[in-house]
Amino acid sequence: MNNLSRLKMETPNLSITDDQLSIYLLENSIIPEADYLPTDKLNQIAIYSCALSVLESIANDPQLMKSYRTDDLTVSEFAENIQSRIDQLTTKIRSMKAEQVRSSQPQTNVFSLFKN
Repeated sequence: MNNLSRLKMETPNLSITDDQLSIYLLENSIIPEADYLPTDKLNQIAIYSCALSVLESIANDPQLMKSYRTDDLTVSEFAENIQSRIDQLTTKIRSMKAEQVRSSQPQTNVFSLFKN
């Protein structure tokens, strides 16, 4: 599986072309055709950041923010639902970055109280 396929898994059922998804990947310094490595935490963070960029772009479309009604179906609160998903992804990315920092630092009981 390559990075482009992994991004498609993270953003299913969206009508975005592969070229557009490749631009999102390149903007986050990821090569679309490169192999996706699930064990590489930095790669996972970058894929989630790309998915976040895609969702933010979709959220910028004002035509999608209205309610749609058909005979027996109503689609409403799109803006609230997409914002909720954006918030979830942002929280996940921040926690993954914090975990990455904690794992790279040595475990000590000493801390600096004052900063120069």
